[in-house]
Amino acid sequence: MKAITLVKHGKAEHAFELRETAMPVPSESQVLIRVEAFGLNFADVMARHGLYQEAPPLPSVLGYEVVGYIEQTGSKVTELKKGQRVTAFTRFGGYAQYAAAEAIAVTPIPEMMDAGIAAALATQYCTAFYASEIMANVQPGEHVLVQAAAGGVGTALVQLAKRKKCIVYGTASSPEKLEYLRSQGVDYPINYLQQDFYSEIKKLRPSGIDVIFDSVGGTSFRKGRKLLDHGGRILSYGAAESMTGASKFSLIKTAIRFGWVHPITLMMQTKAVMGVNMLRIAESKPAVLQHCLKSVAALTITGELHPHSGRIFSAENIAEAHAFLESRKSIGKIAVKW
Repeated sequence: MKAITLVKHGKAEHAFELRETAMPVPSESQVLIRVEAFGLNFADVMARHGLYQEAPPLPSVLGYEVVGYIEQTGSKVTELKKGQRVTAFTRFGGYAQYAAAEAIAVTPIPEMMDAGIAAALATQYCTAFYASEIMANVQPGEHVLVQAAAGGVGTALVQLAKRKKCIVYGTASSPEKLEYLRSQGVDYPINYLQQDFYSEIKKLRPSGIDVIFDSVGGTSFRKGRKLLDHGGRILSYGAAESMTGASKFSLIKTAIRFGWVHPITLMMQTKAVMGVNMLRIAESKPAVLQHCLKSVAALTITGELHPHSGRIFSAENIAEAHAFLESRKSIGKIAVKW
C-alpha cells in the first residue's frame, strides 16, 4: 500500500514522501480500514516541525483519523462488519491507504456523509465533546469564550455551546472568519488581530466569563484566566502560539507565557484550570472515547451538530494541505482524499 511518510522536519514541501509500505495487520480487537480520506489536525503541523513530543520517530506516518470501509475485522470484533463505512480515531498511521484502528474507536457513518464532515468527528468533535460536555460541564445559558473559534475544534465547541443556548464569544483573525462565526451563531465575534480580546470582553461582560476554551496557549491563556468569573473554568487543549517561529525556543517561551497559578488562589476564587489531550484519553479510557465518538456521530446524523467541511486535498498535494492549515487561513475541517 501507499503511505505518506514524514521523512524530515521542517517545511511541508520537503517533509513528506509517498512510499510503498506493508499493510497493517489488525489485532484481535482491531479492524482494518480501506481509507477513503483522512483528516489533518494542528498537532500534525507541530509534529512536522519536530515540536510534538507524542509523535513517533522519523520516518513515520502521521494521522489521527480516517474515513473509509472496513476491510477486515479482528477475531474479537463483533459489532462491526466488513464493508461498513466508518470514521475512526487512529493513533497515528492515518496518512495511508489502509489503517488499523481499535474497534472501540470506530463508529459507522452513513454512505452519503461528506468525507470532510466524517473526518472532523473522530479527533476534533470528540475533543470538543469531551472538553465541553465532560470536563467543563457547560451549563445552559453560560457565557463561553472560544479562542480560534473558526477552526475545527473551535467550530465544534461553538455548536455544542449554542446547543445549550449559551452566550458565545469567539475569536478569529479575518473578516471572512468573523462572518463565518456569525453564521455559526457566535454572539460576539472578535478579531484578535485588531482588538484585544481581554479588553473587549471586559467591556461586554464586566463580571467575567463562565467557560473559556483555549487552543492558543501562552499569553492568550494567561489573559483568559483573568477573565474568569467565580465558578469559571478555563480549559487548554493546544499551544498554537508556540508555532510563531516554529522552534523549540518558541515552545519554551509559550510555556513561560502561560503564567503560574496556585491551588490556593483557585480555591479562594472558585475557579478551575483544566487540560485535554485526547490521545491520552484514547489510550487510558477507550470507553470514554467511544462514548464521545458515538455521541458526536449521532448528533451529526440527527442534524444537531453540523461539522464544516473546509477544503479537501488530494493525497499528492499533502504539502499544500499542510501549508494551508499552517497558514491559519482555513475554516473548519481540512481533509485529504486518496
